[in-house]
Amino acid sequence: MRKVVYGGACSLDGYLARTDGAVDWLMWSDEAGEIMQESWSRFDTMLMGRKTYEAAMKNAPEGGAGEAADGVETYVFTTTLDPADHPGVRIVNEGGVDLVKQLREGEGKDICVMGGGLLARSLFEADLIDEVGFNVHPLLLGSGVPSFHTMGKQIDLELIDSRILKNGCVYVLYNVRH
Repeated sequence: MRKVVYGGACSLDGYLARTDGAVDWLMWSDEAGEIMQESWSRFDTMLMGRKTYEAAMKNAPEGGAGEAADGVETYVFTTTLDPADHPGVRIVNEGGVDLVKQLREGEGKDICVMGGGLLARSLFEADLIDEVGFNVHPLLLGSGVPSFHTMGKQIDLELIDSRILKNGCVYVLYNVRH
């Protein structure tokens, strides 16, 4: 069975982005790049919500987010985007949990849930997320887009890996205890 991994970068107070979606506070480093490269090699499928997809499109190289990662099938969960306007990605507007169950049971590498706290919440509540990994940045945004939205149940985690980066960030990877 493929693993579903939720992750990204967040502030110490748990925000993925500023209230306006800006991520100008992210502290890039070679160490973070090495961790990302190591992590990305295990995925062939990416899941994201509309807001995360739109943010990725703003920062993507020519060709868009769907073209940016060769060999990675990208699914965007939204009810507002027209698939005809977004070649290279699969637009999912209903049955997201069922689709993720099918993907998880299918063949292939692991599945990345990129950003998107609302999407992650539905997958946590359906017990479909297997790992949680974040690069935690040493700052408090005070408000913004939360990494984790209110859930109807507790999610227990077990630490798999942690690394302190020279810039003060801390990478953490947890296994979800099902």
